[in-house]
Amino acid sequence: MVTAEKQLRVPLLDPNYFILDEDRTNLDRMRMLSEKHPVNVLITGNQGCGKSSLVRQFASFYKRPLATFQIGLLSEAGQLFGQQRLKNSETYFQSFLFPKAISIPGCVIHLEEINRSENPHALNELFSVLSEERCIWIDELGLVDVASQVVFFATMNEGEEFSSTDELDAALKDRFYRIHLDYPPTSVEKEILVLKTGIEPSIAEEILKVVNKLRNNDQMPMGISIRHSLMISELIAMGSSLREAIIYSLQISMDILESLLLSIHVETGDTEVEERRYVRYLPPEGD
Repeated sequence: MVTAEKQLRVPLLDPNYFILDEDRTNLDRMRMLSEKHPVNVLITGNQGCGKSSLVRQFASFYKRPLATFQIGLLSEAGQLFGQQRLKNSETYFQSFLFPKAISIPGCVIHLEEINRSENPHALNELFSVLSEERCIWIDELGLVDVASQVVFFATMNEGEEFSSTDELDAALKDRFYRIHLDYPPTSVEKEILVLKTGIEPSIAEEILKVVNKLRNNDQMPMGISIRHSLMISELIAMGSSLREAIIYSLQISMDILESLLLSIHVETGDTEVEERRYVRYLPPEGD
């Protein structure tokens, strides 16, 4: 039988993950607190700024197993713990990974997009496991205790632009320490692009000139995440021009795109546009 401990693993350490020094210091303090009692940490911030990556980095740094749960998939109370199933015309209770994971000492529990559940009542059971009691009674399982040194991380995007999200219940939010992530300064983002994609520093500077121009546009600022600047850099590392990389990495309308391409011309002088032609998408002859 495969146990929960064997199902979960310590994620790989990202040698090029950057964080504010004060956030790193306080995460270590929270780790020390977890040796006294389980700890809850809420991570907020712009999309693509590394919230989920921070959870993985924490687990990897302290060599703890990680279990991630997509809260957006929950539609009813109790669904984290298990569900009634039907087999051979008989019902039975299928226990899920969550009650097993929170019973593993030192496990890192990631509640991803905690404000995106289909039904707010689906989060009711979390009040008990995140409270000071750190336990919950499930009729089919009995008393489920949260193990020692467990750390709960919840990540969420905030704002009207994020569909299917809700304001997190104040009583639930009150159970968390909070870390807010923002875009790093340009010098750090440049280093991230160079280290993660292998592009030249001068190319990274060109990318960020355009990206920051769009982020700081007075009339229509665009929320271009670090994830998107990395996508642009990765395409360029594969031989794409800056113009092409922008087109394929940013999901924007053609009207905005025309203005964007003009910005690229102004910032970089990238004016070459190859003729757009259609070809057959087939393997080369002889393959």
